[in-house]
Order: sequence, then C-alpha cells, then structure tokens
Amino acid sequence: MRDFDEHNITDAVIDSLAQTGDARLKTITTSLVRHLHDFVRDAEITFDEWNAAIDFLTRTGQMCNDRRQEFILLSDTLGVSMLVDAINHRMPAGATETTVLGPFFVAAAPEVQSGADIAGGMEGEPLSVSGVVCSPEGDPLADATVDVWHADDDGYYDVQQADLQSLTMRARFRTDRNGRFAFTSVMPAFYPIPHDGPVGEMLQALGRHPYRPAHVHFMIAAKGYEMLITHIFDAESPYLDSDAVFGVKNSLIAEFSRDDRSGQPQRSLSYRFGLKPL
Repeated sequence: MRDFDEHNITDAVIDSLAQTGDARLKTITTSLVRHLHDFVRDAEITFDEWNAAIDFLTRTGQMCNDRRQEFILLSDTLGVSMLVDAINHRMPAGATETTVLGPFFVAAAPEVQSGADIAGGMEGEPLSVSGVVCSPEGDPLADATVDVWHADDDGYYDVQQADLQSLTMRARFRTDRNGRFAFTSVMPAFYPIPHDGPVGEMLQALGRHPYRPAHVHFMIAAKGYEMLITHIFDAESPYLDSDAVFGVKNSLIAEFSRDDRSGQPQRSLSYRFGLKPL
C-alpha cells in the first residue's frame, strides 16, 4: 500500500475494508468513502477549505449538550434528516405522511383526558384541535397514544423558557373507541430554529433564513402499527415553501379555521391520521 495519488487512493481505502466483520458496516463505509472521495475530487478542495470544514465540524460538536444537538440541526438543515425519514417511511395509500421529530419532544409529557386544555395559562389565540386515528382503510384505532406539542404565539416551546415551572403546550392522550381525541390550546407561531451557532453561520453564509412555518407536532402509536411522527402545518403560515429543515409536505398542510362569531377570535383544526401496519 504505497504510491497513492488522486486516482488510486479510493480503491486502496476500500480494499482496506476487506476484513470488516459486519457486512452492513462494510457496505456503509465503502459507500461513504467512495462518495466522500468523489466529492473532494469534484470540488477540488483546497487545504484551507478542508481545514475550515474540520473547524466547522469541531465547533458543531462543541455546541452539543444535553439541551441542544447541533449535529441534528446540521442534518436537518442539509435535508439529510428528511431524506433518511423518506427512505424509512414509504407510506401506503391512506397512511399519514411523516416528517422530522424536531428537537423539542419531551418523553415525560403528562397524560390527560381527551378534551383537556393544555395551554397551561399561556396567552394567545385560542385553538381547538380534534383528530381521529385509524388504519389506512379508515378503521378507527382505539386506545392509541397521541403525544402533541407545539410552540406558543411567540414561536417558543416550553423547554426554551426558563421562567416556566411546568410543561405546557404538550400532553399525551388516548383515543376513544372511535379513534378520536381532542384538546384545546393556543395557536402556535412560525419560529426560527436555533441559529446562534455554527449551523446559523452556515445558513447566513448560504443566504438562507432559519425559519419554520407554524405547526403542531403529533406522535401517535397503536399496537400492530408503525409509530407515526408528523406535523400539521398552518395553511396561512409564511415559510411553507422555504422551511429551514425541508419538513413540509402538501398532505400535512391544513386549514386552522377561524371562528369570530363569539366576538373572540378562535381557531380550530380537525385532521384524520392514518397509521401504517407493521
């Protein structure tokens, strides 16, 4: 193994993987090496550019802690998270499309009764949500768990607000025998992803904004079905066509209808969620 140049080094590295015991690891690493080397050759990367890339990745790792994962943010903003999601969730007709989990899910959200107010006293335009969980054929799924969470009308989640003493705008429900659940809260706003770190620098350098359109998160699980992780986006929100993490799909855009008859503006969302069988 000597006398390597830009033409033969890729095959030499791939040959060095011959003794890899894990077949899947060998496949993934071989593909990674081949594509990475092709990228370097295609762009003819300079030493300064490669050192800048290493510095960027180093600072990305240093930005990670138990409350923030900058590498996930990098994956999201480069479209990799949604690409992995798409490859792993090829959905049949009648099943709701998936999208990214996002960084603000909390596993310990309180389980409450259907119809509960989950706003936790947060101010904002009242929102009423109702949903039905069913199979792709439309059969209702009873006792499914439905986790929901969303930002407030300033675009912040509860875990971003140090002054809050408890979880708000998030909860877990169970569907009734007809597959239904409901809750009330406040209307979420569009918001920027965290952009005070390396990923934010990247977006600025590329002339991209950090914003996501307004949405409500749903994570739904039922026995015998694949867990559904998705958002429902407000059809009137800005940034539907330029979501910073590429998470918007047409089927996930819905009307958050207005009702002003009471004198106090209110919004409502009704949506059917179809789960993919295992």
